[in-house]
Amino acid sequence: MRRLLVYMMTGATLIGGSSCSDFLDTMPHDALSPATTWQTEEDAQKFLVGCYDGWASADEILYLDCGSDFGYNNFQWENWKTIGNGSMSAANEVYNCYSFSMIRRCNEFLTNIDKIQFADEAKKNDMIGQVKTIRAYQYFDKNWWYGGIPIIDNYETAEEAMVPRNTEEEVKKFIYDELDAAIPLLDDAPKARGYLAKGAALALKMRSALYYGDYERAKEAAQAIMDLGQYELDPDYSNLFTVAGQDSKEIIASIQYIESLKTLYTIGQLYPNRDGGWSSVVPTQNLVDAYEMSNGLTKDEAGSGYDAKHPFANRDPRMAMTVIFPGQDWNGRVFNSLDKTVDGATNMDYPTSADNASKTALSWYKYLGPKSQYADMWNTTACPIVFRYAEVLLSYAEAENELNGPSAAVYDKLNQVRNRVGMPDVDKAKYGTKESLRELIRRERSVELAGEGLRRADILRWKDSSGKMVAETVLNGSLNRIVGTVDQAGTDPYTRATVTGATELVEMRSFKPHNRYFPIDQDLLDANKNLKQNEGY
Repeated sequence: MRRLLVYMMTGATLIGGSSCSDFLDTMPHDALSPATTWQTEEDAQKFLVGCYDGWASADEILYLDCGSDFGYNNFQWENWKTIGNGSMSAANEVYNCYSFSMIRRCNEFLTNIDKIQFADEAKKNDMIGQVKTIRAYQYFDKNWWYGGIPIIDNYETAEEAMVPRNTEEEVKKFIYDELDAAIPLLDDAPKARGYLAKGAALALKMRSALYYGDYERAKEAAQAIMDLGQYELDPDYSNLFTVAGQDSKEIIASIQYIESLKTLYTIGQLYPNRDGGWSSVVPTQNLVDAYEMSNGLTKDEAGSGYDAKHPFANRDPRMAMTVIFPGQDWNGRVFNSLDKTVDGATNMDYPTSADNASKTALSWYKYLGPKSQYADMWNTTACPIVFRYAEVLLSYAEAENELNGPSAAVYDKLNQVRNRVGMPDVDKAKYGTKESLRELIRRERSVELAGEGLRRADILRWKDSSGKMVAETVLNGSLNRIVGTVDQAGTDPYTRATVTGATELVEMRSFKPHNRYFPIDQDLLDANKNLKQNEGY
């Protein structure tokens, strides 16, 4: 299949090379182009591809779970650690997605596309639909994390671009309207991997509506994706996160990387120290504890079979396909992050043996395994997934339960996701009320999508019985790692690790209500006096 990236360099160069002065990041980089370029369908195609270059952030997808109870970032200079531990401020290292360069690029395309005469109007409409979807994604990402951003126009001067923030509700309406306009214009199926089609726009409609609590809209969008008949669960869960699985029918949209043209460096930052990686962002024991036992009971339920000395045994199979845990067979060795020495030598993966050792004693398996799929882990062709079909099923289940409570449709969607990995059907007697089923849906979504950048948003939008954000509970207190030893000669990877029950502190964490939103960088506030900081920073 042809891929979007084969055109990327030409399109990105055409747009990037015609950039004006930076104006303001709050009033984004301009991407004006010479009038002579907007003449042919080929010109439009090149500018369309330029709109894809950076439409979604691989780093955000791969790192964002460290802003939750399920992940940890070891290096503050990577700009994610402060999000997880609650020390964010306008002046320190915080991930910054407050850039409007992509939106300006999309604005430029939509302003000029009508100058070109198309032989097929449907082709033109499809292009417009793609760019509107990209623009909506950019607005949604920023609006969710900052809580109201400027809805911008094309500006001729820096002074014109010094505009104030719109409200979060105003930006939400803009996103909804943009998607509702884009969806009818889009082709049902993408012409090649990497392009957005109707399914991707519907997935963004679904996710944005779910996040904002508009459950009827979210359910409607999820159902429309199912009705397309294009997507299905991959029989092999782990296949989704490999190079070999990049054409899976489960994937609705992903960010494209291709050898010798545009590769992804970030994967190397995730690998364990002994493999030459940085262990920059790693999973936590909180995630491991969230997995059910293979019999469908939680580890704390009577009869679950949970053995505290061997916490990795008899768990939901997704655990071993998501997390590299002590005792696991990994890259031709037994992964050992519990013993200071192995065979008389310093253990490079012991948490305190090196800066690049995982401080939680765990590493991600998603996108990393098998390591043999990458000739160079610092130049990979990993394509991080933005939307996939399992999220559709889980979003439908959540929206329907919130609207109407338990139903056959909700159980069916959950069972599809669970049965794919060999987990038993939902126990309807145990999960027979809206409240009990909500608990299960949240857990199922959490473990199914772990490491894919959705956990922080979920614990911000989910409320407990008192109305507090879940984040206020799970992100306050100590983050700890397990302590124990690994039997290198053991034959069962799930019981090689024996845990003592003691723990060691990784870091103290704090979450206050104002941490719902990111701070706006002080440099941006200084550049635009009309821009106001979020409360609490």
